[in-house]
Amino acid sequence: MGQLFAQYPIFAAFGLTIVLAIFGAIGALVIGTIVAILRVSPVGVFQRAGTFYVDIVRNTPLTLIMIAANIVMIVNLGFSFSEDIARDNIIWAIIALSVYHAAFVCESLRSGVNTVPVGQAEAARSIGLTFGQSLREVILPQAFRGAITPLGNTLIALIKNTTVATAIGVAEIAGLMKQMQEFNNNLILPIFLIVAIGFVILTLPVGLLTTYLSNRLAVKR
Repeated sequence: MGQLFAQYPIFAAFGLTIVLAIFGAIGALVIGTIVAILRVSPVGVFQRAGTFYVDIVRNTPLTLIMIAANIVMIVNLGFSFSEDIARDNIIWAIIALSVYHAAFVCESLRSGVNTVPVGQAEAARSIGLTFGQSLREVILPQAFRGAITPLGNTLIALIKNTTVATAIGVAEIAGLMKQMQEFNNNLILPIFLIVAIGFVILTLPVGLLTTYLSNRLAVKR
């Protein structure tokens, strides 16, 4: 294993995986929250728009979204953020991860909204709060607390799904693993163990933190 660490930038590849996961999670949380608000909105057209987004994105393979972001936006439309192709691929990989996992964040938050008693929303409206104020002050804070477990599961899935970014040439750990296996056929098992242990190290703390926060912040009924 020491030979592999000396010959290949394994830590740098895992570092890029972490970058994809962090920024993808932030983007997914922002977009997913907006879509969740649309889905619980009393305005029918907003509800349908949110439902359409979730149904389409959730049932589209992430690989297809990732490749479409690269081919359509960069190759066909020429839309790039910089002259560095590698950096552009990273940015579009983050956008693809955000757009895809936002659908699951939305459904997690919607399940959290369903844990909030209807009487609290009615009480908020009865004291003069608008729909937006009710969401911000009463519903969403409790919805986030009730959705900690599914949100944590979505984050774990996002970390593992960063491997799809290798489809558009992003040099994260899955792409490096393929390169290592290609030139080191006799070390396939150690290579697999390195990557597997690395992902366990990345995802296990998230699972433990999710369990802790879920118990710590559970809404008492």
